[in-house]
Amino acid sequence: MNKLKHIYEKQYKKLLVIPFALLFLAFVVISLNVIKTGEVIDKGISLKGGTSVTIQTSHNLDTALLENKLNERFPDSEIRVITVTKTNQQESIVVETTLLNENELLDFLKENIPDMGDDYSIQTIGPSLGASFFRQTLIAIAIAFVFMSIVVFLYFRTFAPSSAVILAAFTDMVVTLAVLILLDINITTASVAAFLMVIGYSVDTDVLLCMRLLKRKYGTVFSRTLSSMGTGLLMSLTTLTAVTIAFIFSQAQVIKQIMIVLIIALIVDLFTTWFGTAGIVRWYLERKKSKKV
Repeated sequence: MNKLKHIYEKQYKKLLVIPFALLFLAFVVISLNVIKTGEVIDKGISLKGGTSVTIQTSHNLDTALLENKLNERFPDSEIRVITVTKTNQQESIVVETTLLNENELLDFLKENIPDMGDDYSIQTIGPSLGASFFRQTLIAIAIAFVFMSIVVFLYFRTFAPSSAVILAAFTDMVVTLAVLILLDINITTASVAAFLMVIGYSVDTDVLLCMRLLKRKYGTVFSRTLSSMGTGLLMSLTTLTAVTIAFIFSQAQVIKQIMIVLIIALIVDLFTTWFGTAGIVRWYLERKKSKKV
């Protein structure tokens, strides 16, 4: 422990490589996905358009087999079959596809799911409406990020700390996006709501750190960093525990989609805040002190 503390105190500039490396790798993953699919990330039905069917079933269906049959029957459509469980028992399945002919899809599902009956719900979203949703969500995220940046700059009125806070929030979002790509998780309207929450969670810990390092004058910079870390880690771990429990026990797909984004972002934020923002602000204060001398 003392060795790790010594490294964190004396080698903090080298530790800056970690968040920057994460950001670089994230851009690589996103770039490869653009080359492969033509899109930054795969969009869900709510943002791309298509048909979603939720089927209540008491049988443990082989969803992989069903997905293969659907792909064979509709080779030109993107298809995903999701299992919804309750107390480790299959409660329902969700079939998401870019196919817009819902009657043809329902006929096929009824042929392959004997107990389907009329116990299902269906949602169809046109491509133009999905594209409109996607544009609006991007605008919402951009506006939230811009206003967050303005507030941070107005509060600290110093370029280096303000930039560090904004860079940390940006890194959290980009790295989280890359991890979603690697996990093959589609972006939905619920995911977008989660990204808006990520901005708030990220800035929360970074502002706490910067306030203690810049505003407080007692103790050394390192001791104030450790004090901030104690409070910040408690905040992050408490939130991470809460969202993880919500992800595990919630049966609602919307909740799960929000929680998985928050879980990833909160873990990434631990690196961007305590290796990235902390390192940049400590370096700034060190140079500021040397100039006075």
